[in-house]
Amino acid sequence: MRIAVIGTGYVGLVSGTCFAEIGHDVVCVDVHPEKIKNLKKGIIPIHEDGLEDMVKRHHSHGSLRFTTDYADAIPGAEVVLIAVGTPSSADGAADLRFVFQAAEEIGKHLTDYTVIVNKSTVPIGTADQVTNFVSKHANHAFDVVSNPEILREGIAVNDFMNPSRIIIGSASSKATERMLELYAPLACQKLIMSTRSAELTKYAANSFIATKISYINELARFAEKIGASIEDVALGIGTDPRIGMGSLRPGPGWGGSCFPKDVKAMMHMAHEQDMDMSIIEAAHHSNIAMREHVVKRLENALGDLSGKTIGVLGIAFKNNTDDIRESPAIDIMKHLAFRGASIQAYDPLAARGEDEHIGTFKRVASSLEAANDADALLIATEWEEFKHIDLASISTTMRGNILFDARNMLQASDKRLGAFTYLRIGN
Repeated sequence: MRIAVIGTGYVGLVSGTCFAEIGHDVVCVDVHPEKIKNLKKGIIPIHEDGLEDMVKRHHSHGSLRFTTDYADAIPGAEVVLIAVGTPSSADGAADLRFVFQAAEEIGKHLTDYTVIVNKSTVPIGTADQVTNFVSKHANHAFDVVSNPEILREGIAVNDFMNPSRIIIGSASSKATERMLELYAPLACQKLIMSTRSAELTKYAANSFIATKISYINELARFAEKIGASIEDVALGIGTDPRIGMGSLRPGPGWGGSCFPKDVKAMMHMAHEQDMDMSIIEAAHHSNIAMREHVVKRLENALGDLSGKTIGVLGIAFKNNTDDIRESPAIDIMKHLAFRGASIQAYDPLAARGEDEHIGTFKRVASSLEAANDADALLIATEWEEFKHIDLASISTTMRGNILFDARNMLQASDKRLGAFTYLRIGN
């Protein structure tokens, strides 16, 4: 099947490449010439395990192409996926400018019946709006389908190739049949529903997971007050089949490109309907409080933070990705810097962003360098290598002895931790 993908960000590039992997002929469109030029050379703008090799292999075989020209991509495509950004506006609403721009361009270049797919996370009713934008320019039949992505950064390729389910929101049996053909090589449950139900499903899933993380973090703060172990509590409730262990690991809060944006959009959509999403709003506020909680624990351990040096291990919002958007680590570092601390941070992969250039933190090249002359060391991102840091060397290079494991990565029973005042979340 011939497919066009509009957008080469996390969703578009992973989806387009994986569709080529399962046997389709794919062309990816992006309005940024430099990005397309690099992709043609095999230089990809994001980090995802296995993605670079797949891009190079399928591009060399001709089953994956890159272009800036809609006229090159849309004519003859049986399915066109819109996978552009939908950033948050100031009021929390999803900004759909790029979606609608893509819809108009698609409409101008249709040459036959085409299924147009909203792959981006979009508010309820967007399929209807996209239909209107395409209709202004289209001279051929089309249907608009909602097919929200279910990819987790860091393991997105695996998520695409081994999906838990595929959600297809469609009002057309013809479009549904084409979508089932598109995904036929993937063995999983395909859930068919209305476009509005599919659009809501993505927001509902992300909001639920965000709420579950906020819940365990709130319990962790309470466990610290009463002398309980949050890990024991998480095991005790997670083994209840009605709850499950997923997303019950305490930490400094959720971040990234999806949860913060989607939770804000969910609250905004509810307010437009004259209702409060009190549970989701509480999860949002609790997540903000978790970052402040990490800072307060460091402040309690060190006293006045002014003039203190704090090493931070982790800048990306989670492990196995270079994404720094809405990173809890960066938010925490901003709070620390505001209180007068100097911060030296290490991350094995995190993209370089404006934060490190405006005085928030100094980026260093290793865990040991982050610990050098530090009064405290904070583990803020759950990179696997931080489980195996050289604690003996770190203890000798630090000025102080506070080690705050905000991801609960180390084994509390490790005798080498005796050289530190060792702090964990929820203990």
